[in-house]
Amino acid sequence: MSKQQEVIFQDDSSEDVETSSSVADSLSEEYAEYHKVHEKSLDATQLYLGEIGVNALLTAEEEVFYSRKAQRGCDKSRAKMIESNLRLVVKIARRYTNRGLALLDLIEEGNLGLIRAVEKFDPERGFRFSTYATWWIRQTIERAIMNQTRTIRLPIHVVKELNVYLRASRELAQTLDHEPTAEEIAEKLDKPVEDVSRLLGLNERIASVDTPFMADSDKSLLDTIADDRDLGPAEQLQDDDLKNNIEHWLGELGEKQREVIARRFGLLNYEPSTLEEVGVEIGLTRERVRQIQVEALRRLRHLLEKQGLSLEALFRA
Repeated sequence: MSKQQEVIFQDDSSEDVETSSSVADSLSEEYAEYHKVHEKSLDATQLYLGEIGVNALLTAEEEVFYSRKAQRGCDKSRAKMIESNLRLVVKIARRYTNRGLALLDLIEEGNLGLIRAVEKFDPERGFRFSTYATWWIRQTIERAIMNQTRTIRLPIHVVKELNVYLRASRELAQTLDHEPTAEEIAEKLDKPVEDVSRLLGLNERIASVDTPFMADSDKSLLDTIADDRDLGPAEQLQDDDLKNNIEHWLGELGEKQREVIARRFGLLNYEPSTLEEVGVEIGLTRERVRQIQVEALRRLRHLLEKQGLSLEALFRA
């Protein structure tokens, strides 16, 4: 305790001095206990990361081999697929910290998504398991955050419906220059505006990463998020594989559609651009660029859904 604090607590009564000393001792004990628990949590996290670090990433050929055996009921092959991708779960889970769940809880939820991905993965479709698993891992983590960080728990059918509205909001945000309104979401889904507004009101955690972080600051929330681009060799291989798949999917589009999507979302070595900027570059109006983008995204969604993936998984990876 500093001298200034001693003066504040000191008076002519020895009883008051004893009381203030007791309070200080109590606070000190509480801090020590918190510090002990916090250290234990960090130790548990480091222990887990150390344990999964010994599992090597599978090659494409090994993924096909083990996933085929897992489909035939081989528990050892199923376990091999899961254990070899635990680091992928950790990488994704780290992006969701400071949102109401501890890192180990996020990892636990992500592992459930990984298990589900192993059960659903079809190696005959020709894409890497990590690309497919990423979608399932994110789904389970986001659902856990939404469902477990509420003071009032929502029925699971309400959570599912809310997820539909949030997904539609993200899709609209890719084609609009503003945060989608309840009316725009309702029109897209052909739902009553009142229902959309009511459910969106339940989602107290909605926030755009492009909105100002503080009222008097021009720094966005995105600017405050840690850079996760410093990848290890295993994670870099997974990202390279996703990049190759993106290039393949874009190759299924028409030339103009491919260029619009690439320029808008910063793919194929382009920098992300606004609708107006893309229009200037390719000699089209903003509205025409928007129409081409909508058509291209609809085509991409169809291609991805045939492979068990979502459009969000492509643009949020």
